[in-house]
Amino acid sequence: MPHRAHLFSLRAAHALREACVDEPYNGRRFLKDLMAGVTVGIIAIPLAMALAIASGVAPQYGLYTAIIAGFLIALFGGSRYSISGPTAAFVVILYPIAQSYGLGGLLLATLMSGVLLVIMAVMRLGRFIEYIPESVTLGFTGGIAVVIATLQVKDFFGLSIDAMPEHYWDKLAVLGQQLPALDGLSTLVAVVTLAVMLLWPRLKTPVPPHLPAVIVGSLLALWLNSGGAAIETVGSRFSYLLPDGSTGAGIPPFLPEFVWPWQQAGADGQPLGLSWDLFRELIPAAFAIAMLGAIESLLCAVVLDGMTGKRHSANSELMGQGIGNIVVPFFGGITATAAIARSAANYRAGAESPVAAMIHALVVLLALVSLAGILAYLPMPAMAALLVMVAWNMSEAPKAVHLLKTAPRSDILVFLTCFGLTVALDMVIAITTGVLLAAVLFMREMAQMTKVTDITGSKRVQQAGVPEGWQVFKINGPLFFAAADRIFGELADLSQHAKGLVLYMDGVTILDAGGLAALKKLIASCRKTGTRLVFADLQFQPLRTLARAGVKPEPGVSYFYPILEAALAELSEMDWQT
Repeated sequence: MPHRAHLFSLRAAHALREACVDEPYNGRRFLKDLMAGVTVGIIAIPLAMALAIASGVAPQYGLYTAIIAGFLIALFGGSRYSISGPTAAFVVILYPIAQSYGLGGLLLATLMSGVLLVIMAVMRLGRFIEYIPESVTLGFTGGIAVVIATLQVKDFFGLSIDAMPEHYWDKLAVLGQQLPALDGLSTLVAVVTLAVMLLWPRLKTPVPPHLPAVIVGSLLALWLNSGGAAIETVGSRFSYLLPDGSTGAGIPPFLPEFVWPWQQAGADGQPLGLSWDLFRELIPAAFAIAMLGAIESLLCAVVLDGMTGKRHSANSELMGQGIGNIVVPFFGGITATAAIARSAANYRAGAESPVAAMIHALVVLLALVSLAGILAYLPMPAMAALLVMVAWNMSEAPKAVHLLKTAPRSDILVFLTCFGLTVALDMVIAITTGVLLAAVLFMREMAQMTKVTDITGSKRVQQAGVPEGWQVFKINGPLFFAAADRIFGELADLSQHAKGLVLYMDGVTILDAGGLAALKKLIASCRKTGTRLVFADLQFQPLRTLARAGVKPEPGVSYFYPILEAALAELSEMDWQT
């Protein structure tokens, strides 16, 4: 029971309590957390900026997310090694929201998704998220990777495109038209950055490849720009207002301020405002963000469990994710969730507890206030190359190819459906369809597990003796609506030609409302045809369901026995009495 209780537990700061209170926490462990937090904090800085840009907002909002949400989720969450912040998975959802509703709409949708995540945690839905099949998640991630890579083509090749169209095929058309006019020097910076990321792992150093890649790309762009090139950088594309009303280039070197999300700018540059119509329009996007955030964060926690041998608390992790996404929009932060690559790097760097993730957030904060001027020199082609690599890694292409080669046809269909919807339409439709497909697949698999077997000729039954015209059936599996209609429908057909049926139900653990309705139809059918129905070895849950529904023995129609042998022993006597 302790293991089961742990799986479904919900308590604030579960991972922090488990790692730092339930286990002794000392200076040695803190030093390891400090080193891991500094390492991952440095990794997170360019990623947070690049992912914010890809999501359609200024880079500082990605840093705000890594600082505030990264700290709060580590404090309140249920996975001790997870690092949370902006992730590539959300780009496909957030970019259309930012285009249609501006920063204010994006922050409001994030706030709403945080509330949904908290509701999921309170309802103990953490473990149910893991029932979403791999074909669905691979379809999502593969589609997201394709869209992210497509969005980077503009900056990768230095194309002059003022605004990208809303629909994917229109994006491809615009990119195809502009591709002949690519900027050679911007492309060179992107290619060099990408080459460093691909070749760096061969050196087998602990330094992650994207850091030297971005540094090399930045130095190359700086040298080229000093010679008269016009390679776009963070500083040349983004600006901010200073307190005296003047404009600064790049990102603001000061802490985020508290602002109501709906007072932030909408798509027209004016304060968004708050209305019921706006709330209603953002609900589907908020639901998609919450579902994807839950899937991403819990998948990350499961991966870390496999690496570390520890156990996370799924519901506590959802609670932490919800709290982080509720608070961060008030400080300009966008949607956050656990990032698998950064979390794995955190563990490999020696992290001991969620303190490492909190330190990572503080490192990003320090970079914001002290290195903002340097970060303005990051070239946009290098950032695009970085995101192309992120897209490739998150696509899990080898897994997808393996699935297409070996999986059943139904799983391949689900994968292609989720992939196609993510690319061609939008993530809201893809997630909704994916969740529904997952539910249908789960119900189908559960229904297929339920089987009915004729055991009239078995040795056990024959030794007890079965009167002529009687049949004995063993039912195995849960009797919920999808399976029960099929099982009891088959038995109803058989009852028309049998004097009586014995249903041996020791393998039935669940009887739901749909199963109960199907069972009542079977009893009614037997009452009509004059066939007697005997139930034996009912388990606790089905027996309780029947009792609550008022289903009782009915002389001449239905009988109940605690064990099969007792039922078989009285069959001949029952036959004689009628």
